[in-house]
Amino acid sequence: MIELAESIPAWIAIPVALLLIAGSLITLIGTLGLVRLPHFYQRIHGPAISITFGTTCFVLASMLYFSGLGLRPVLHELLISAFVLLTAPVSAMLLMRAAVYRDLRNTHKQAQHDSAKSSQPPSA
Repeated sequence: MIELAESIPAWIAIPVALLLIAGSLITLIGTLGLVRLPHFYQRIHGPAISITFGTTCFVLASMLYFSGLGLRPVLHELLISAFVLLTAPVSAMLLMRAAVYRDLRNTHKQAQHDSAKSSQPPSA
């Protein structure tokens, strides 16, 4: 059974609180980057990094808390962190790559449109 929060030893409570605060601040910074930065390529960078580091802090806090209370190591959070560490950067890179291809396609279409427009004889 899980003990109440009042009976948590200080050697567990302090690192858990620090990890939760650090994870929250890192996630907040990434969210501000998503909102404040002007271009898509800049906006995608903040959340991609902060999701990875913020989630790692949350998972470490969870591992420490439940390992300390249960008197046994809780390792299934490692699967969560491995999944996030592998998928967040890859999905951000795929989003950026799709945006690059979209921008290149639009630039190419615009160049074709401009060249077709300039090759037409002027109408009188």
